[in-house]
Amino acid sequence: MSVNKVILVGRLGQNPEVRYTPSGAAVANFSVATNESWQDKSGQKQERTEWHKVVVWGKLAELCNQYLQKGKQVYLEGRLQTRQWQDKDNQTKYTTEIQAQTVQFLGANAGAGAGQHQSDDMGQSSMNHAPMGGGSAPMGNPFGGQNSGPHSNMGTPMGGQMGGVNNQMGGMGGHEPSFTEDDIPF
Repeated sequence: MSVNKVILVGRLGQNPEVRYTPSGAAVANFSVATNESWQDKSGQKQERTEWHKVVVWGKLAELCNQYLQKGKQVYLEGRLQTRQWQDKDNQTKYTTEIQAQTVQFLGANAGAGAGQHQSDDMGQSSMNHAPMGGGSAPMGNPFGGQNSGPHSNMGTPMGGQMGGVNNQMGGMGGHEPSFTEDDIPF
């Protein structure tokens, strides 16, 4: 058994860039920054920012393009995928990206029209609008499970209003690039 699961909460470093494949599938690319801080041996606070490349497919890519922008906070779930290509000097290059399957918009304006998006295994989409208004509108526990038990008072991450976009496409709904096991670098 193996597990390839990524969960991030961070801020967009750039606006999403959307392109379309020859078959018409939307693909969005953007970067997300996460920060960590610690104290070194001398007691000085240290901080490091890690940048993550994110790829989103289908209707979810179009929604990210519509509602996300540089600086916005986002919750992502997905998996790591490494791909390779030949550069102009015919050198093989590799990059590792997060193939996001769930995206939730976090922050004060997150619920304003963003709603919750789910796609079934057939690629059909439905849009359920999140509650509007000035109050908090939590969309449940994005980390899975129910909001009950000893930690039920934790609420939503960052304690803010959330509008969510979930893409439950079961293997990306056939919109991910195809590859063979020979393409895997290990």
